[in-house]
Amino acid sequence: MQKLLLEFRENAQAPVTRETLVTNAVIAGWTGRDADAVEKHIAELEKLGVKRPATTPIFYRVSAARLTTADKIEVLGEQSSGEAEFVLLQSGGRLWIGAGSDHTDRTVEAYNVSVSKQICEKPVTKSFWDFDNLSDRWDSLILRSFAIENGAKRLYQEGAVTAMLAPDDLIARFSADGALPEGTLMFCGTLPVKGEFATKAERFEFELDDPINKRSLRHGYDIVTLANMG
Repeated sequence: MQKLLLEFRENAQAPVTRETLVTNAVIAGWTGRDADAVEKHIAELEKLGVKRPATTPIFYRVSAARLTTADKIEVLGEQSSGEAEFVLLQSGGRLWIGAGSDHTDRTVEAYNVSVSKQICEKPVTKSFWDFDNLSDRWDSLILRSFAIENGAKRLYQEGAVTAMLAPDDLIARFSADGALPEGTLMFCGTLPVKGEFATKAERFEFELDDPINKRSLRHGYDIVTLANMG
């Protein structure tokens, strides 16, 4: 489990900050709405040695202790990279939306995806929005990330959340009763990378943009590389 100090925002009301206990962390993979595109990508990765998932989507479990709102993480070697995702959090009897980075060791990923999910910390935004207050305009939200490499900032990912299954659909596939269990945080899938994986980036930034209300959830973190001594 993990305790996070989070800020919860409902409409135009003043945000409420409270210590939040996350007891379960889930990373949903292969969540694309286009089933044919998902299958094509799976086949491509199989040729590179990445094992086919047992189901699509698939729900990997990760230690909740890996979740963090810190502005810096430490990783082993230069083979990991971030990836922006929208995240769901069930807390206080309500569903909240935030953003996160499923920072992943790409070398370990080729060996075992479940193991790779445990290797790196998972940064999330400090602020979350009430899902009920934006569900009617969900398809307008934009997910975006930036990689900073050698001091230069480049757009790394960008696209609509419609590329992934909708929150209600994901929850229904994960939970038999159609509700996310209290204290559960779920990463919900990511977008294609523009160019190569940023495995040597010194910083990663991500955001979930609500263009209709002209607001965004943002977070960024420095990446400290530790020497891999074998």
